[in-house]
Amino acid sequence: MVKLVILIEPLDDWSKLEAAWPQFLHYAEEMPGLQREAVSTVDSMLYGNCAYMQMHELFFDSLETARQAMSSPAGQAAGRHLQQMTGGKLVLFFADYKEDDIANLRKYKQGSEGAA
Repeated sequence: MVKLVILIEPLDDWSKLEAAWPQFLHYAEEMPGLQREAVSTVDSMLYGNCAYMQMHELFFDSLETARQAMSSPAGQAAGRHLQQMTGGKLVLFFADYKEDDIANLRKYKQGSEGAA
């Protein structure tokens, strides 16, 4: 699985982003091949400096599917809107994505404890 990650830098007028966000979501959610999405807003810093205030993740089955989605009419509209509402204060990248759930992790841990 692959995700398109959008990191948004702090903006001078965050309310502008909030007002424009529903339209961006409308475009993004029309991208072909989109499996799911997640958005995270930085709540508080625990350690270090954070150059970003929000992260949006769009999940696809493959890199090719993600690239096709970005080049689709909906993907192009989402990209234009994203640039306009952030003034270009963002970073985009693809990331190979793997996930495991806690039940499987616990199952693995229990199996390895008995192997000693």
